[in-house]
Amino acid sequence: MHKVVLNGITWGHSRGYTPLVAASQRYHEMHSHVQINWTKRTLQEFADFPLEKLAPNYDLLIIDHPWVGCAAATNKVLDLKSYLTTSYLVDQRKNSVGQSYQSYIYNGGLWALPIDAATPVASCRLDLLEKNKIDVPQTWESLLALAKDGKVAVPAIPIDLLMNFYSFCIALEVQFFFNNKLIEKEEGVQVLLKMKELYGLVDKSMFAFNPIQVAEAMSNTDDYWYCPFAYCYSNYSRNGYASNILTYMDVVKLGDKKMITTIGGTGLAVSASSMYKEIAVDFTKWICSPTIQSTLYVQNGGQPGHRAAWESDTANSLTNDFFRNCLPAMEDGYMRPRYNGYLHFQDLAG
Repeated sequence: MHKVVLNGITWGHSRGYTPLVAASQRYHEMHSHVQINWTKRTLQEFADFPLEKLAPNYDLLIIDHPWVGCAAATNKVLDLKSYLTTSYLVDQRKNSVGQSYQSYIYNGGLWALPIDAATPVASCRLDLLEKNKIDVPQTWESLLALAKDGKVAVPAIPIDLLMNFYSFCIALEVQFFFNNKLIEKEEGVQVLLKMKELYGLVDKSMFAFNPIQVAEAMSNTDDYWYCPFAYCYSNYSRNGYASNILTYMDVVKLGDKKMITTIGGTGLAVSASSMYKEIAVDFTKWICSPTIQSTLYVQNGGQPGHRAAWESDTANSLTNDFFRNCLPAMEDGYMRPRYNGYLHFQDLAG
């Protein structure tokens, strides 16, 4: 049989790379003529690098959902609605983790399948909080009190500040993204001042930290005990991954309401330039299926996009109940704009 080589591109963290390699190896064992190779890029490149420049060079692409506006405008990746059965798509929609599935639908097309789901949540070193007889913060005021003691870490690079800006807009009930503008100046200042209450207290090194760097600092040192919101990584709640386990949970209340965070996660798209579209689609369908998502994918460090994994006793046993603890925040999560051109704004606004 003719040998088929598919090339994929993903991002260079265990969550984004290892489960793909493991699943690709198994797919090769079941289809010996198919070899799938994965290239890694940085987290920033994942968010920024233009989809239309990547697609001609790869068969499979792990993408961020705000790229779907570009996908619909350029047709550089396949509309998977034309390649997957109705029953499969119904299962994906019904078992979406929050808006993960919906985030890849744009102008009537489905431009990727949700292979990974995430949103900013809180995390802590429960061992250190308990040792020092400190309760996990539940309110904005208790968060600030812990931040004053220098025990709070929070990612504050531009992209994360922007994602959290949206969350604070929602919490303060301020209208944003309307009438072709982001926000009214007076209300924008109000939001920034509220954010400053926290960001003015944390170590200035946080302004160079992304969520991975915060998780590494919290799990491998005893310097920081709590993070109020950072994109969640189930890897750090698994035994053996880092020196200490992080416990994940929903975010604090601002006033009398829990904050709502801005969903992330990733989708698996198939390039319209692929010479082997049917095989690439078959792999995409297989790896995003409930069976593989809740077994092989999660067992190899993945953070699945299918609800079957998030509700699985096995997946939660592996991860110190990470999925159960984070699901409420995922269900409430805010979905960013996805129009073609939004990412130019996102690149600069933070």
